[in-house]
Amino acid sequence: MTQNIWNSRYLHPVKWDQHFAPLALHDMFFQSAERMGRAAIADFMGRKYSYANMADTVRRVARGLQDKGIGKGDHIGLFLPNVPQYIAAYYGALAAGATVVNFSPLYTVDELAHQVADSGTSILFTVSAAALLPTAIKVLDNSSLKELIVGSVAEALPKAKSWAYRLLKRSDIAAIPDDSRITHYAALIANDGDYAVQPCAPEQDIAQLQYTGGTTGTPKGAMLSHQNITANARQINMLDPHSEVNQPNRPADDRILGVLPFFHVFANATVLNRTVVNGGEIVMLPRFEARAALAAINRTKVTSLPGVPTMYQALLDCPDIAKTDFTSLRVCISGGAPLAAELKERFEKITGAVVIEGYGLTESSGVVSCNPYEGINKIGSIGQPLPGTDVKLVDKEDPNKPAPDGEPGELVFSGPQTMCGYWNRKDADAEVFLGKYLRTGDVATIDEDGFIHIVDRLKDMIAVGGFKVFPSQVEDVLYQHPAVKEALVIGVPDAYLGEVPRAFVTLHDGAEEDGAELTTWLNPRLGKHERVQGVTILDVLPKTMIGKLDRKALRSAVGS
Repeated sequence: MTQNIWNSRYLHPVKWDQHFAPLALHDMFFQSAERMGRAAIADFMGRKYSYANMADTVRRVARGLQDKGIGKGDHIGLFLPNVPQYIAAYYGALAAGATVVNFSPLYTVDELAHQVADSGTSILFTVSAAALLPTAIKVLDNSSLKELIVGSVAEALPKAKSWAYRLLKRSDIAAIPDDSRITHYAALIANDGDYAVQPCAPEQDIAQLQYTGGTTGTPKGAMLSHQNITANARQINMLDPHSEVNQPNRPADDRILGVLPFFHVFANATVLNRTVVNGGEIVMLPRFEARAALAAINRTKVTSLPGVPTMYQALLDCPDIAKTDFTSLRVCISGGAPLAAELKERFEKITGAVVIEGYGLTESSGVVSCNPYEGINKIGSIGQPLPGTDVKLVDKEDPNKPAPDGEPGELVFSGPQTMCGYWNRKDADAEVFLGKYLRTGDVATIDEDGFIHIVDRLKDMIAVGGFKVFPSQVEDVLYQHPAVKEALVIGVPDAYLGEVPRAFVTLHDGAEEDGAELTTWLNPRLGKHERVQGVTILDVLPKTMIGKLDRKALRSAVGS
């Protein structure tokens, strides 16, 4: 069913049936670059990058990749923080005809190697950061990965900051080995940018593989077409009453703080592609630090600030907030985890900006629903479906039936942003698709104004400050310890992160380890966002009638 969407400007329900013309992702970028010219696309620590300059670099990346034989069917990985090279590599790989694969900079060697192998990534972009390059080299040495392209943070900075970075941050910089399998980013783009334009069918050609746990916790690559991503960027842009599409004759005034990691679908949709389609400017920070974020707001006068609840809490806790000028800030978009009413109200009171909550998932290319920027903003709601998006509720036990009237049901949606399927996982496609609709695994209600309220979830995923943690992966590591007999991991409440993993185990006879020892052993073997609050040793873990470990019963017993 198509939801009636409340339009805050006209104060009556209207149907947002919307058609989005097919558009390739790199064409979207080049169209904005042609339109915006010398206007800034990015501000990186004070260094401005114009649309025209970035377009030239994108073409050079495309040519450099094509000179290496890259084209349609090839998968190019991005193992990068938020640096200007990400923008050039992202659109450049697409222009060359390849598919982009995003990898989290937080990945361990094993996690990165697994997804490189699963996706068939042949070339990986990274930077010479000590936190990234050694991991990438280990994967290069022990996987099917063929080549690394390595840039540096220093080369992207303003000149003075570049020298200071090289001098003061030596411990953060890894030496680039002299290896024929490693190409310097500067060498890759040392060409005239005359690349061969590749044909693209936006609705069929896959622009991006974005890994997700889906509904089962097993990492899968969501296949997002060019049209999926460009449609979602345009859908999100339509929500903003100040965007070019809603005020075409108004001078551009769109500066967004780009501190959410670009590898994540939330930032990829709401920060990168939404801003590019609108011709805005991204104030980029390589990672989130509250003091640096507040300084960037003061310096650049950003107009929007997407983030996760833990980020807003950290900004409130930072002493520098008292001397931060928020007068330019119009809207903050919260996603990734439920937003507490108290946090929303406090942040709005201090900044004067509205905080709106939205909802999305990797399989939706980013966003499914959002509260309006102006007008009705329902606390505790994930808002209304985006333009062109249909939602409905199905029975929690039998998704082929509608949810009983007046009762919560599993939220399903369809729209131009719905993924094409999972990479090499037809079995998983069968589980998640209901015709044109995609199952979210979340249980919801929809009120008379079309606002969606999440009331429960079917998934086992744990939302840690906006990152999704899959219990089964943490459990797999626990089982490597010789003392551990059985293991279950669940999410427990956390005042800062929303929830965090906690492990519960039984031990083999004769084992004498305690919970603290197991925690000390486990956490260094996990990604940063996967690390557990602690390990609790029990005599027995709950099981179902057929003998399977019962996560639901454990949650009930713990009160999670």
